[in-house]
Amino acid sequence: MLKTALKPRWIAGLVFALLLSGVFVLLSQWQFGRSTQSEVPVSPQVEETKALTTVLRPGTYFPGAVADQMVSATGSYDPAKQLLVENRLKDGKKGYWIVSAFAVDGAPALRGAGASAKTWIPVARAWVEEPGQAGPPPSGTIELTGRLLPSEAPLPNVDAGAGRASAVSVAELINRWEISSYPGFVAATAENSGGKAVALPAEMKALNIPAQPPAQQINWLNLFYSVEWVVFAGFALYIWWRLVADDHRRDLEEDLPDENVPDDETPTASPEQKVQP
Repeated sequence: MLKTALKPRWIAGLVFALLLSGVFVLLSQWQFGRSTQSEVPVSPQVEETKALTTVLRPGTYFPGAVADQMVSATGSYDPAKQLLVENRLKDGKKGYWIVSAFAVDGAPALRGAGASAKTWIPVARAWVEEPGQAGPPPSGTIELTGRLLPSEAPLPNVDAGAGRASAVSVAELINRWEISSYPGFVAATAENSGGKAVALPAEMKALNIPAQPPAQQINWLNLFYSVEWVVFAGFALYIWWRLVADDHRRDLEEDLPDENVPDDETPTASPEQKVQP
């Protein structure tokens, strides 16, 4: 078999099959790359800071179109309405988010049973490694800038303890703080008081949450094509192998000994085959 495969024509055939398979593999990679695409590209408009009161309304659902939007608001914190959200990572370390209630000036007031006089929004102000490092929010009128994020789902059957929470869940926070709230929260990037930036203590780290990458969707047709091209690549090598095997079998058949009767042996007729006079 190896002797047959080393014939010049089959070596040339192998080179051609390998080149053809390489082209098929490249086509497979191209189709695979097209099979995973972003649903919606990241819009540069989310980095343009807009007033919170114009982007989102309290008492409604959180539209996905405003997720990751940079927003600004003027208002004040309530130091009595602050808690720590556990199991938050920063630079590979596990710690806590400091989440405080922020009363938004100019926000529409909600009506109904349990509605508060002011409308609030939870603000994730900073990250700390230990609970004792969390300080109170700044007092007075604050000009807040941050990234607007949807409410997180609370973890079931988890009691984080007093002054703590397992998630930034608006539904859970409004019950704890007894307030009316927007349906999302803000991850603060800057706080200004009287035109001056409010500096965080050394042990409190800014969150600096970037816009989240868009969701990915799978194009199953392109994924099928990518698998199909791999099959074609293997089939090209299989065809070469079958042709070499057929040629090898023909060589073996040609090398078989001749089964005809030798010329020096002349068969004689049997008595039964003799013609009677």
